[in-house]
Formats: sequence, structure tokens, C-alpha cells
Amino acid sequence: MGSQQNALHQLVSFILGASAAAVLLFFLTSASSGARFTGISSWANGTVEFGAPAQEANPAGEPAAPAHAEAKGAPPAPEHEEEGELERLLRLVADEDRTVIMTSVNEAWAAEGSLLDLFLESFRTGERIAHFAEHLLVVALDGGALERCRAVHPHCYLLPGAAARNLSEEKVFMSKDYIDLVWSKVRLQQRILELGYNFLFTDVDILWFRNPFERMSVAAHMVTSSDFFFGDPYNPMNLPNTGFLYAKSSRRTVGAFEAWHAARESYPGKHEQQVLNEIKVELVSTRGLRIQFLDTDHNAGFCNNTRDFNTLYTMHANCCVGLGAKLHDLGNLLQEWRAYRQMDEEETRRGPVRWKVPGICIH
Repeated sequence: MGSQQNALHQLVSFILGASAAAVLLFFLTSASSGARFTGISSWANGTVEFGAPAQEANPAGEPAAPAHAEAKGAPPAPEHEEEGELERLLRLVADEDRTVIMTSVNEAWAAEGSLLDLFLESFRTGERIAHFAEHLLVVALDGGALERCRAVHPHCYLLPGAAARNLSEEKVFMSKDYIDLVWSKVRLQQRILELGYNFLFTDVDILWFRNPFERMSVAAHMVTSSDFFFGDPYNPMNLPNTGFLYAKSSRRTVGAFEAWHAARESYPGKHEQQVLNEIKVELVSTRGLRIQFLDTDHNAGFCNNTRDFNTLYTMHANCCVGLGAKLHDLGNLLQEWRAYRQMDEEETRRGPVRWKVPGICIH
């Protein structure tokens, strides 16, 4: 009987030991795979700043689209001077995780006192985000925008084919020029992914207040702001706003961008955001694309905003037509943000800190 009990005790001890070893192995494996998230997860926890190296480029475990190489099925890169200039600028601007922040401007948006000036000022007045401007590529849509960009920012790129288009004036929303413009943006973004770089595209009518990478999931292939957000960040029923769009370079995301651009023919007359809204469920269900939609409490817009500086990361002048209206409202908002930054910590902790100035579009 005693020998049977000893044998039983040994068996139980073995099982418990094996279970403990398995649990330990699981956590060690998890920790090892988590190391590859250092690029964005370190931004989220505040341990390092933009530029921290990531041990692996792709949190989904997919091979990243190699630098200077075409993804499978992608069209060959055009052999011209603009392509070489793009690659040169990407190498200069990208952080060690091969991530680039980018925006685009035409002559009207880049003019002195216009949107580009407000946009750059928001980096300087934001909370510990001034260094992000070092990783910003400004895409000029015409020669006038390129000239003005070079006067205020070191990294400027002329969009290929811009000389053949009349993009120097403010484009009327949903005009043919406007639609061609936004689709050329998608093509450029796809090319950046094909070259092995991740990007965060931000419209120039977005003010940055805090580090937006803190709100992004490392598990997402694509992250987009929302015109309207319904609570679940992975629910494709949220309405995307591609004016603030992050994508991680991989074959999956390149394929998704190819499908996105190809879908333009199925939805004639619609701009890129409308087409993404039409195909987002298909991208998620058939291509396995993980799209995160950002909460408007943090990444707000004039369509739907939180009105609390304590929780605000970015503010987009969407649902607002006309350059003058955007400049008026964003200028007032930036002025109130400066006043907020002068408040003491105890005052800001007491509750929501709301802006007081009513605007033409924002209320």
C-alpha cells in the first residue's frame, strides 16, 4: 500500500512539474515573440521615443515586403528619377523600425500661414512629439508646394506626375481633380509599402497634440481614424477616415492596397475613403486584414469629437469644407491648446478641459 502511495505521489509530482514547465515555456515564448513589438509597443508605454529598433518588422509573423524589392504580384517599379528620390528620402526620414510619417500639400495648403504651418506648429506645441517632425515626409502636389515646403521643412518630395496636373489651387471636394488626387495618394502609399517601409499618413488639416502611436494596437495590419466610432476598435461597421492611416509593410497589406486601388473601377466617382468603406468587410473576411479603428475620444474630428483636451491626441478638420473655415477653426483650437499647456496639473486633473471658442465647423 505504501509503495502504491509513493508511486502515486511521484506520478502527481511529475504531472505538476511538467505542467509548470509547460506554463513557463509558454510565457517565455510569449515574451520572446513580444520582443518584436518594440517599435510601437515601446511608444505606447513611453519607454523609448520614436526611432526605437524593432527586432522583427511584422507583428503578425508575416515576412515584411523586402526593401527595394517588389511584393509578389506587384507591378514593377518605374525606372525614373522620382523613384530614386523617393527611396533616398525614405532612407533619410524613416526611423529604425522603417516607419515614416507623411502628409501631402498643394500650393494653397503649403502657403505661408496656411495648413502646413499650423500642422508643423502642432508638433512643436504638443506633448513630447516635436521629434516626430524629424521622421515626416511632406509630399508636394505641385511645384509651388515643393518650393514652400523646402523653405520650412527638410524632407519634401514632389509627387510623380504632379507637373501634368493642375493641383496648385484648392480642390473642390469630390471634383475630378480631387478624386484623382486622393487615388494618387493610395498609389504612393502602396509603393512605400512595396519598398519595405511602414507609414503613418496624416492629412495636413490634422493637429497633433500627443503621441498617436500610444493608441495603436501592435496586432493591427492597418490602423485608421474614424468619422464615427461605435465602441469596438475591430468592428468594420465603424466608419473609417483615411486621412489618418497607418499600414505595416507586408505582403498582406500590399495585396490589400492592390485590391483597394483595383476596386476603384467598381465604384466610379467615389474617392478612396468611400471605396475602402465598401470593401472593408471583404478585406477583413477574405484577406485576413486586421483593421483597427481609432476611438474618436482620442483621435477626434469635427464630425465627432470629445471636446476634452485631457484625452485628445489628434484633431482632424473633417466635415468642414473650405480652406478658410479649416484655418479659422484649427487656428483657434491650437491657440486654446497653448493655453491648456500653461495650466497646472491640479487644474487639468479636476475634469474635462474643454475649448471655449465656437468655430465655423467645430462646435
